[in-house]
Amino acid sequence: MIPAAQSLAARRIAALAPIIPVLVVNDAADAKPLAEALIKGGLPALEVTLRTPAALEVIAEMAQVAGGVVGAGTLLTPKDVENAKAAGAMFGVSPGVTQRLIDACSANELPLLPGAATATEVMALFEQGFDMLKFFPAEASGGASALKAIGAPIPQVSFCPTGGVTPENATVYLNLPNVICAGGSWVAPTSAIIAGDWGEITRLAADAAALR
Repeated sequence: MIPAAQSLAARRIAALAPIIPVLVVNDAADAKPLAEALIKGGLPALEVTLRTPAALEVIAEMAQVAGGVVGAGTLLTPKDVENAKAAGAMFGVSPGVTQRLIDACSANELPLLPGAATATEVMALFEQGFDMLKFFPAEASGGASALKAIGAPIPQVSFCPTGGVTPENATVYLNLPNVICAGGSWVAPTSAIIAGDWGEITRLAADAAALR
């Protein structure tokens, strides 16, 4: 899968809903009900971060839930890509990017949403064929005003801002012409996951799905 094809696939996934939940899940037993709650609320694209020992098992469980498109976040190495693909990930997300990571995603047929925070990084990825990127860390990198400024000379590239995106500022990002969706963790708070309050997560997801 060449970068342009990876980017096209990532763009289609990004367009499924205005928010992609960024999920940190510690117990694989929570995977299916969490995915079901988010999908029921209108958020089918799910990013499971590789930050817990259970992450790959969580991906494997969520990949079996009808209507969902599960991806692996925090891809850092080619081994992460291989493990995520083997677990059933349908796309990958990285905080930044290296050539080895791009090559690994190509070899494993895994659509990639690579991270970029500067105009130089955006140009370098666009030159390779990526026109759908993750803007990370969004708030720390200047927020919506920085992303708007990048979009002026590089309107061909679209983004999923992640990092500091909240219900309060999400619409500011989503109203930018170069933003397709945003990534946020607030739709699946740890407290609700631990409590098994799937109804609350569905409510949060429905509110997020209505953003624009």
